[in-house]
Amino acid sequence: MGTIRSRPRAALLILLCALGFTLGGGGAHADGAPVGNDVQIAQTLGERDLTVVIRRVDTTPGPLHVDVVTHVGSAAGTLRLRASAAGAVRSETDVRLGAETGVYSGLLRVEQPGPWELAIGDETGHTATIPFIVAARVVPPWEKAAYGGFVAAGAFLLLALVLAVRSRRTGYALVPAGGMIAALAVAVTGALLSSGTPPPPAPGTRLDPTLENVTDPYADAANAQLSTMDYSRPPVNFTARAEGTVSGRAAELRLAFTDGSTGRPADDLLVHDDALVHLVVISPSGRLWHLHPVRVAPGDYRVRFTPPEGGTYAVAAEIARRGGGVQLVRSTVDVAAGESPVPAPIPDGPGKRVVDGTPVEVTTTTVTPGVPVTVTARFGTADLQPWLGMLGHLIVVGPLPGPDRIGAAAATAPTWAHVHAMPPFVPGMTGKPDETVAAYGPDVPFTYTFAAPGRYRIWAQAERGYSVLTVPVVLDVPAAAPGTGGGRR
Repeated sequence: MGTIRSRPRAALLILLCALGFTLGGGGAHADGAPVGNDVQIAQTLGERDLTVVIRRVDTTPGPLHVDVVTHVGSAAGTLRLRASAAGAVRSETDVRLGAETGVYSGLLRVEQPGPWELAIGDETGHTATIPFIVAARVVPPWEKAAYGGFVAAGAFLLLALVLAVRSRRTGYALVPAGGMIAALAVAVTGALLSSGTPPPPAPGTRLDPTLENVTDPYADAANAQLSTMDYSRPPVNFTARAEGTVSGRAAELRLAFTDGSTGRPADDLLVHDDALVHLVVISPSGRLWHLHPVRVAPGDYRVRFTPPEGGTYAVAAEIARRGGGVQLVRSTVDVAAGESPVPAPIPDGPGKRVVDGTPVEVTTTTVTPGVPVTVTARFGTADLQPWLGMLGHLIVVGPLPGPDRIGAAAATAPTWAHVHAMPPFVPGMTGKPDETVAAYGPDVPFTYTFAAPGRYRIWAQAERGYSVLTVPVVLDVPAAAPGTGGGRR
């Protein structure tokens, strides 16, 4: 009799151990698919140079936090922010910019995941429209299997406990116990395989974002036709216009991006290095502007700047198109001569100079065609801020034929490069630092390989005190000495 009575107790003990295993399995629960990240976008809105930060939305309906970072030269005033979906304004607010540079915040509201637009307007009528995606909280199949398995195991466990206690035949409890073990096997397998399961394609990277593929990206990933689809898109055609522009006066550049196949406006530009469009403008004497035009309509971007001299300006736009990769397109605009001072000449070669009141020293390693060269700009103190996600930027154009008509020559130069200096790695820091962190430098190194000898124009850029410093350098790259091998090193 004692042996018979001990059987229910033994079965109960086994089931309680299984319960402990089930409850202890919380460590195997894996995180779900990412729900999106903050989006930083540089914008040259009218006369203001801004960085707009659209904060991540974790739940919908919910708040949408928008930070506006102002830079030196941006006037105080009021910006009107509007969040729209499906062509309708769903929320709006004002952000009052102070006279001091820094971060100014606004709070909007979003109702559902999917594609949205943020419109930013100033007092003079300039408006930028920024597309962004509110991601849905997507539960991957492996997570459903893991959680579903643990829930089913718990249900089977309770059923087995009831049968073990109330039934005269303890063997009945083995049936739900077997189901519990099977459910645990499914849950543990799903959790173990989670690390090797690839996530679905993020909406808006290969496919145009819609409400459907944002809320259920696995549906598109499981579609056999989409899995073999060619996502590539043709290069864009690019035109730049600035009618009636006179030197010394503020002008508006109008940029048009059209699909190279259909001729329709290209409205699928992605945020690339914290901007939709990186626009570089080079004047006839070699001055450079690194601007970020605002989107006013599909394929239609605008930006204002003041040309200091008459002549032909090079205009180059760096973009990333959905399914098309990074592209660089170039054009020119002509500016009539007006009443403006003659720009000071740019000194040849590396060395010391003063840029906007900041002493800067530029040094290089040995310059040889085909061999990596390190160009270092030293800004004196370690208080530089990341700009466009980078510690610094270097624009390289050349070889150029002579000191005159730099803009026209740059537009057709064989080399046009954009080089980055990355912020140093900081242990424990997740994500990239923003402009509020002023703790980098003083050295900003760039590594680049000049493919051919000749005279190049290079411009190093870094940010300090919410002001972007541009350091121009004229650099001569000599021909490789006989027997050195040049690029064969």
